Amino acid sequence: MKPEGLITLLVGLSAFATILTIAAPLLQGDQMRSRMKGIATERERLRAAHRAALADTGRLRDKPHPGLLTQLVEALNLRKVFEAETSRDGLRQAGYRSERYLVYFLAARLITPIVLGVIFFIYSTQVFGDTIPTSMRFASLLVGLVAGFYLPNVWIKNKIGRRQLSIKRAWSDALDLLLICVESGMSIEAAMQRVAREIGSQSVPLAEELTLTCAELSYLPDRRKAFENLGKRTGLPTVKSVVTSLIQSERYGTPMGQALRVLGQENRDMRMSEAEKRAASLPPKLTVPMILFFLPVIFIVILGPSLIMVLAANR
Repeated sequence: MKPEGLITLLVGLSAFATILTIAAPLLQGDQMRSRMKGIATERERLRAAHRAALADTGRLRDKPHPGLLTQLVEALNLRKVFEAETSRDGLRQAGYRSERYLVYFLAARLITPIVLGVIFFIYSTQVFGDTIPTSMRFASLLVGLVAGFYLPNVWIKNKIGRRQLSIKRAWSDALDLLLICVESGMSIEAAMQRVAREIGSQSVPLAEELTLTCAELSYLPDRRKAFENLGKRTGLPTVKSVVTSLIQSERYGTPMGQALRVLGQENRDMRMSEAEKRAASLPPKLTVPMILFFLPVIFIVILGPSLIMVLAANR
């Protein structure tokens, strides 16, 4: 806890963070290829489930042996305790669709508070020793439990936020491409497949969602369910409005191109209004940094020479 040790630790952490920031883009790899591989796996799962539903004759099938985390989740009934359906929707919006991710998340919500609580308690005991009372040690244990309870949810919300931001930025261009494909005579499945290939360089999550929607349109008996799943997986109001228009067009046979043109124009207007709103909120946000960083420097530059001359004259 000496100043020299703290300075050395901070310098080391800063150097490590700098190296990690520079090397992170090089270690990411091809996200488009890996995510399209995951979509292909999801498509095969849908196909297998559809064939199993058609060929089901009521025979007993061997169930796979559940893993340790699955047994833990089932034994403690964590699906009911942590509201599994809400967690499943959040994981799908974050891009984790497999059932095993739900098991991992529910188990993490149970294990993370215990692990962080133990770490906080051991750290406060070993580092501070007898300098702090026992009540403070148990307070650190409580802080670790609370932080561990909210940490998985915060991580999932950050993943959802980044994914929704990527989809939102590319959604206007995707609507324009979808409009062009539909008006050229392509079906909605072929149009979405083409748009997914073109938009992948701009937004991998959006290409992933469109490809998965095409797979669901091919294998789900209710096409409306496939469109609704697209709105649920993204969680964006703009996507849900387009999904509603597509469902109405499928149901009543209304022209899809006209609806897409109107929705595309509304989306561009919303983006422009949001940009104007951010620009209008910029001056109040700059007030505090200017007071803290710019004004002291200006005062030093203006009053510094006069202050030096006054001190020199008094000597």
